[in-house]
Amino acid sequence: MFKTSESSSNKAGDALSVRVLSPEGVIWEGRAQAVSSVNSQGPFDLLPDHAHFISLIDNHPIQVATENEGLRDFTYSTAVIRLLDDIVTIYVDVAGHSEEKKKNIRDTA
Repeated sequence: MFKTSESSSNKAGDALSVRVLSPEGVIWEGRAQAVSSVNSQGPFDLLPDHAHFISLIDNHPIQVATENEGLRDFTYSTAVIRLLDDIVTIYVDVAGHSEEKKKNIRDTA
């Protein structure tokens, strides 16, 4: 999977715009250097200027290498990732529980 490095620098336009959406609304959005996960064909990385892409993800983490927040992991029982013109949209199911959501629940308890 893609690893961030402190020495990497993205120029404007050299990043992906990422949105993680559930039926309830936006879970997370921001800019990223890469989005990585595993589908039925194996591991993959989505990078800026990647060809259009759509895939079903079942029970595998989706790792977003953000520009400012480091690596963020989202895990759901089912998700669809769509990449079109450097815009990544990740559609997730309602019943799934991401590590991010679990962390937020612990932090507010």
